[in-house]
Amino acid sequence: MDLTKYGHACVVLSDAGRRLVIDPGGFTEPGVIGDAGAVLVTHEHPDHLDVAALEAAWAANPDLRVWTTAAVAEILGDRDGRVTAVRDGDTFTAAGFDVTAVGEWHATIHPDLPRLQNVGFVVDGTVFHPGDAFTMPGRPVETLLTPAHAPWSKLQEIVDWVRAVSPARTVSVHDGALNDRGLGLVNRMLGEGGPGTGAQHLVLTSGETVRLD
Repeated sequence: MDLTKYGHACVVLSDAGRRLVIDPGGFTEPGVIGDAGAVLVTHEHPDHLDVAALEAAWAANPDLRVWTTAAVAEILGDRDGRVTAVRDGDTFTAAGFDVTAVGEWHATIHPDLPRLQNVGFVVDGTVFHPGDAFTMPGRPVETLLTPAHAPWSKLQEIVDWVRAVSPARTVSVHDGALNDRGLGLVNRMLGEGGPGTGAQHLVLTSGETVRLD
């Protein structure tokens, strides 16, 4: 399949006419959902969920399906069965891709702040988007979408999580709050200039595509 990164935390997976969008939030370029068959949303933070973008996508394609947490499903409404709440362990088919929901909770930002529901998605058994959490996928994955920077993380945790998951490659996401210098530092740590994760680290510009063989 092809993986295209957009903006901050959004990726699009496409293959043979199938198109699946994950986390098209407020930092994502307009129109990315386009002709996608389905959207996956990990949680309700606005950098992952853009309700207006989904409304526009539904206006263009009333058959668009969304899978997400119960909390986001409540925000979006049922949409005549087009919005489905999932939880850890659920399996389903979205836009022709086989998907497994993994995890339950957003990483802790601060003990004084409430934790949100967060569900990651393993797509076709090979690509894992964790949302905002260092969840273990519970199975081998080839491509790990790796949050490069967040209020809830530090570099040591990112490196140790990648080592624990042990993917063949990582793709940097969740990096929209960093300037070029910060991006360079983080990506060196995750790549050849860092302590080592055992994975090839890919850094994509917004709109750039990589073929996952």
